[in-house]
Amino acid sequence: MPTVSAHAAITLARHVDHVFGVMGNGNAYFLDALERETSASFTAVRHEQGAVVAADAHYRASGRIAAGTATYGAGFTNTLTALAESVQAHIPLVLVVGDEPTSGPRPWDVDQIALASAVGARTYTVGRADAAATTVIAMEHALTYRVPVVLAIPYDVAALEAGPVPDAPAPRVPRALDPAGGFAEGMLDDIAAALRDAERPFLLAGRGAWLAGAGEALGALADASGALTASTALGCGVFPAAEYDLGVTGGFGAEGAMELVRNADVAVVFGASLNQFTMRFGELFAPGTRVFQVDVAPAATHAHVGGYVRGDARVVAEALVERLRPAHDLRPVHNFGSGDRHAGAHVPADGVSSTASEAVRRPWREAIDVVAARAYDTGDELAPDGRLDPRSAARRIAELLPEDRVVVSDGGHFIGWANMYWPVASPDRMMMVGTAFQAIGLGWPSVVGAARARPESTVVLSTGDGGGLMAIADLESAVRTAGGRGCAVVWNDAAYGAEVHLYGLKGLAEEPMRIPEVDFAAFAAAVGAEGVVVRTLDDLDRLGSWAAQPVAERRFLLLDLRISPMVIAPYQQEIIRVNS
Repeated sequence: MPTVSAHAAITLARHVDHVFGVMGNGNAYFLDALERETSASFTAVRHEQGAVVAADAHYRASGRIAAGTATYGAGFTNTLTALAESVQAHIPLVLVVGDEPTSGPRPWDVDQIALASAVGARTYTVGRADAAATTVIAMEHALTYRVPVVLAIPYDVAALEAGPVPDAPAPRVPRALDPAGGFAEGMLDDIAAALRDAERPFLLAGRGAWLAGAGEALGALADASGALTASTALGCGVFPAAEYDLGVTGGFGAEGAMELVRNADVAVVFGASLNQFTMRFGELFAPGTRVFQVDVAPAATHAHVGGYVRGDARVVAEALVERLRPAHDLRPVHNFGSGDRHAGAHVPADGVSSTASEAVRRPWREAIDVVAARAYDTGDELAPDGRLDPRSAARRIAELLPEDRVVVSDGGHFIGWANMYWPVASPDRMMMVGTAFQAIGLGWPSVVGAARARPESTVVLSTGDGGGLMAIADLESAVRTAGGRGCAVVWNDAAYGAEVHLYGLKGLAEEPMRIPEVDFAAFAAAVGAEGVVVRTLDDLDRLGSWAAQPVAERRFLLLDLRISPMVIAPYQQEIIRVNS
């Protein structure tokens, strides 16, 4: 007869095809049922935080919800940093854990519900009579609110017989949010009129636009308005027309591209929270830029936003394209504090003002050398201290990496190099697990989740020596899972670089910020990978020959880049300026 754990496992596996975790007393029966009675795949990691990280990365790479699992107590508390990151980043996943018996806590138990709540995750506890239904409710919560949830199985309930597994309904997924009401309709008219009259229109899209499937609609809107485009770091590649795209905004953006953004007279932002890094600490747009935002959040997320529409990015973009059609007869334009347009003003019935007609003849974006604007500093082969310049190394790596790459990035000073120099085809091929919670050490298990989500792609990790050491237990997991489709670039500057550049400059003692130089290539060899120490650009030739080999004939490749700590990433320079 199926147990309570089997009810949870079988129900979960109807909607989840991958589970990541570490086996222990609290989840032993759950994993037994998962292996014996479902078609879901289980991938073991070596540290419990990796279970959540891998499930998180799996969703970011595929859009499909996954699950992690750990035992109770110490197993659960090991997941908390990763759980907090998934909460902050709005990643839906299910973490299945053991928990204290229903009779009360044992000496080694902790209040897991309180701990999960402290980082923003809700806990659903299964019982003998409702395990299947509770599992569906937990998944529905995760998908509806785009957050992780904890599914707890009390220790004394886990092995109880619970009868046949019921046919629980599938979790409901919320439909796209339509703009509702006269205010929203009026604001859509206002945005369309602003784009029509703009001389230098600009569209910015984030990860929310990608999740909404808005790429095609945003491309049509860019064409209809003649706008230049750009994305946030997490929305990289969302616009289909690269010839008019300025790349990533904020501290990862090229200086020439960011100057063009600042020259925009109208900017419309889709599915981006406009955090301090995207906004360059308030300096992304000029004071005269009319900024509109489209998002599913209850209200605008930045003080510089003058007009806001709450709605799905795709739905709103399509509505704006329709309003910009020449035959569209706009209703009166309303003034909702988004500029100096007179309330009740009209545009011609043909929908094209004289300014717009002129813009159609000479679109701003066609007068711009986008390639030149997107250019980054190429750097030197070696920095003044004789170590590798990370800019030239990043540029050379981009030339050698397979085009089918999925890039996963840990957190740290190095984070800018991949975002600046390694373009990807779409937002689900560039993920930064850890940055929402400002965490490091989540890189290696990110490879595990991305590799399971995209088994046909080359998964490339960008990590530092600090974060790489922190998560070193799951180097083995990454090598085992990705195999010949995995590559890791370790930016090894023998330091916690971000701290050195910020607090070292303030005169604080640097010794706690330094790391004795570690041989990551030797770590790689110890777990069956190929490790290469890179001290010159010529040493990177092995990456080119590796990429040319058949996947079945090559091993996971780790590049241990001995880079200079003297080269400060542009985004870090912004942080230094703001904090100085």
